[in-house]
Amino acid sequence: MDSPPLSPSAAGICGLLILLIPLAYAGLALMNSGLGRSRSAVHSLMASLTVIGVATSAYVICGGAFQGFAGRAAFAIAAAGKSWNWIGSGRLFFGGLDFDGSGPALAACFGMFAAAFAAVIPLGAGEERWRLGSAAVSTAVLAGWTYPLFAHWVWGGGWLAGLGATFGLGAGFVDAGGAGAIQVVGGLSALSVTWLMGPRRGKFSGDQMPTAIPGHNAVFVTFGAFLALIGWFGLNSAAAILFYGASPARIALIAVNTLLSAGSALLAAALVTRTRFGKPDASLSANGWTAGLAASSAAAAFQVPAEALMVGLVAGTLVTLSVEWLELHLKIDDPGGSISVHGVGGLWGLIAAGFLGRVPGPGSAGQWTAQLVGIATLAGFMFPMIYGLNWVLNRITRFRVALDGERQGMDLHELGANAYPELVSHLEDFSQR
Repeated sequence: MDSPPLSPSAAGICGLLILLIPLAYAGLALMNSGLGRSRSAVHSLMASLTVIGVATSAYVICGGAFQGFAGRAAFAIAAAGKSWNWIGSGRLFFGGLDFDGSGPALAACFGMFAAAFAAVIPLGAGEERWRLGSAAVSTAVLAGWTYPLFAHWVWGGGWLAGLGATFGLGAGFVDAGGAGAIQVVGGLSALSVTWLMGPRRGKFSGDQMPTAIPGHNAVFVTFGAFLALIGWFGLNSAAAILFYGASPARIALIAVNTLLSAGSALLAAALVTRTRFGKPDASLSANGWTAGLAASSAAAAFQVPAEALMVGLVAGTLVTLSVEWLELHLKIDDPGGSISVHGVGGLWGLIAAGFLGRVPGPGSAGQWTAQLVGIATLAGFMFPMIYGLNWVLNRITRFRVALDGERQGMDLHELGANAYPELVSHLEDFSQR
């Protein structure tokens, strides 16, 4: 399926919307920093800047060539009498691309920003123990190969987008703002990194019960949620215009649905935590807000406000349950909640897109099936690949910092100075394995 051409006015508006996306980076970086301990606060922010730099470079070098753009050259495999478009065949370093406001030029710009977005997500899960150099190496693979591959399948004219034309499954796999390509891919990367490194020292007691390690700055967390909202307005609107031909006039609906999804998710998370703990939990509520944003990215352009409200309510409930379930049953230590917020929230958004909203196309018949095929691809192919690549990288360059680095804090160990000079490390955190 070829992406529709853009009018000059639509191209200009789309370009401005893309420039809002970095505010989502800033929001996530502040949230990750606030949810960690004070002795690793500036390291968390520095890691965000580092992976953004690495991701944008890797995407320009090769990722953009692999992602491609609908209607442009790509590699396809013939099987079962069908053509399966599986990867773009563009030129490295954005070669041959004129930045003239055309669809391919804007898609390349959007892809670079989106790759950086996906790269920031795993940092929350690796908080306080992921070495800066190893995070950079993992990001180079994520932005140069993993993200572009799935993004091509969804936005670059690949086989998932073509499920409608090839098999009559609605409009094909729909991901109008990156719930799968950005949020779930980033969440699966977070899961793989966390499994490989294991929990922070002292997170689990001798009987394997999780111990609370509170974040150091709830103001960072809640202010970061505000910034993320603005970035998501740009993300959801730009992708819908670029890849699904949404009219710029639809930006108002996208903004309404994005905010409704985030707000209702926060209310759901606050209600769940108040019911369970007696008072609403600010950190989990902020994570609920961000999970609502992640879920909205699937189909905010094609839903009515009542549907967006439902998407948010479910996302906020799921994230509070997921965080606890991952800790209690899988012994996963995810300080930033990245797996639950982006992985679980994004998956729910993709599921909801199958039965909530109306995607432009030949009809809604089979849309649910198309969404399930995309989700199965994420779980059954993308995650094993992501885990395998990170497993190899962890053998080449060890992901986890040495015990002394955790004891000192990542700020002092890797950057040579604490964010808060008066900070004293508390060794009792390391009295348990």
